[in-house]
Amino acid sequence: MNKEVDLKGKKVKLSQHVKIGQKNKMNQTYTDVSDMFAAKGAPSFLTGSEVIRDAVKVAGVDISVAYPITPQSEAAALIGELYAEGYLLDYFRGESEFAVMGQCAGAAFGGARVFTTTAGPGTLRAMENFPMWAGSRLPIQVVVTCRGINSPLSIQPDTLEMAYLLETGMLVWHAETAQDLYDFILAGFMVSEQPDVHLPLANCCDGFFVTHTKDTVNKAPEDLCLPPYDPYKSPVPCMDMECPPVRMMRDPFVMKSNYISYSTHASWQQEVKAAVERSRKHTIAILGGLIETENVDREILIVSSGTAVSQGREAIRLLEAEGIKVGLVKIKTIRPFPYQEILEATANAKHIFVPEFNMAGWMAREIKALIPNNERVYAGPHVAGGMTMPSEVIAEEIKKHIGA
Repeated sequence: MNKEVDLKGKKVKLSQHVKIGQKNKMNQTYTDVSDMFAAKGAPSFLTGSEVIRDAVKVAGVDISVAYPITPQSEAAALIGELYAEGYLLDYFRGESEFAVMGQCAGAAFGGARVFTTTAGPGTLRAMENFPMWAGSRLPIQVVVTCRGINSPLSIQPDTLEMAYLLETGMLVWHAETAQDLYDFILAGFMVSEQPDVHLPLANCCDGFFVTHTKDTVNKAPEDLCLPPYDPYKSPVPCMDMECPPVRMMRDPFVMKSNYISYSTHASWQQEVKAAVERSRKHTIAILGGLIETENVDREILIVSSGTAVSQGREAIRLLEAEGIKVGLVKIKTIRPFPYQEILEATANAKHIFVPEFNMAGWMAREIKALIPNNERVYAGPHVAGGMTMPSEVIAEEIKKHIGA
């Protein structure tokens, strides 16, 4: 869309997408995300919460809405400091997690690049909004700092809440490290805002293990910035004086014909799923793939996501000291799920172990549903409620299972 309007005698294009190489009001230069990654400087020593702030600083975010819930509260407060410095157009606290996500939707309907954070029970309280975001094709990004959701209450890391996000229509990624989280935030906007995708993204990380632990992170220079979001490239018109919000949900088909209503909902849900699948090519181009692998020609593999991968790496080191060779598959995107990549990576494996920071084993279920001869998959070990998963536990489970 490139419609012009007359403003005080001057013809102005509605689409104001500033070209790469020009500067924003903070004197940052709009830069392609791949060039931003290539321009990363010396390592910084930061917590994951500080990494969220620094990624948002160069992401060109317009609006962020916040509500405090551990362990994301610090990140939300730091984003507020960015607003005070002039890097965001607006920032405020919502009345609840549910209200935050509705307010984020309103901002996105109006054409803003929107970012927020949540965790645990907050994710569940906000849950009704996430399928609405997807169905309305709003490319909002939410960082989910995973924590326990069930009684007895725990504020410690637990990835069970990710299982609830899998069928919302959102893209779902899972960062292993603070560096992943930084990269995923920037890459996430560039993928989710593609016209053939245009879906919200749940950028998940394991609370405390990532958010409150210091790590070395290579960041892009702060005088660079992602190119601005152009809402007029959306497959669903953004809200303006000519287009009411969520135009496809107005009353004629909802109220007048059940058949049309059913057909509309079915076809639209199929389109949202198709858009998730279309995100693959963009994600592969920007992140270099949906998975990372090490030594997948070995008969024993560890396959997981998030910080369970980090614990798996150390378990592999311990096992190799005893002469037991183990390969690794790190899954970066949960939606879209890397079906073909996992099929190929696990083709030669006789034993596949899936350590998880939850008791449900949702990742193991995804893998078992995918691969042939799925008796090869060992669902575990599991920990929950914030318990750490010592690498020795993974190593012992593998040795016990293979009879070593």
